[in-house]
Amino acid sequence: MRVQTNQSVCEWKGEKPQPPRPQSKVGIALSTIGKQPINGLRHNPTDTTNGWYIWCGNELSEDPAFFSPLHVEHLPDRLPEVLEYLELPPGYRFLIDSANYEDVWFDPSLLEA
Repeated sequence: MRVQTNQSVCEWKGEKPQPPRPQSKVGIALSTIGKQPINGLRHNPTDTTNGWYIWCGNELSEDPAFFSPLHVEHLPDRLPEVLEYLELPPGYRFLIDSANYEDVWFDPSLLEA
């Protein structure tokens, strides 16, 4: 199901937007940019991170070096496709691709400590 163009992702999901704080960091798998699909998940924010982890492709690596910190302000240059999803609150995941596939869902396990 694709979100209507006249509503935000948060409106579509019935959620109050919780945008990342300015200068907060996302965890992004820079080496995967360009692969499909694009995946994102949001844990609870910390003092310096906004809880988002984003990677491209089908594989989520457990390698501790898989994700690199990136200030949220640099995402438009690296992965502009994800910007509309960043206001989703903690506990949400998304999966999108270049063929207009879109899935957004709540995963309560992301909120566990």
